[in-house]
Amino acid sequence: MSQEPPERPGTARFAAALGVRRNAAVGFALGALVAVFLTYGAVTGPQDAYSDAAYVALGFVLAVGTGLLATLLLTVVSAVRLARETSRSVPPAARRRRGSPSR
Repeated sequence: MSQEPPERPGTARFAAALGVRRNAAVGFALGALVAVFLTYGAVTGPQDAYSDAAYVALGFVLAVGTGLLATLLLTVVSAVRLARETSRSVPPAARRRRGSPSR
């Protein structure tokens, strides 16, 4: 008798409900755009103080950092919306029962 894991574990359903994959795509696209814009401005500026490899490395770090931050913020917004939507769908009587201490 083998125990097979469920088709979609709770974590995967939670991530799907929050739209993490979409948020990551939007966040990292935004991060790449910000990095290209700022790195281009630094490279074409009045003085090249650093090598091109340094600018590429800094651009990569900027893209990843901005992408992670944007993904986090978009996912928090999704979580807040989902929580508000879920709390509206619960009837008031059920909300009172949930908050009351069990005997």
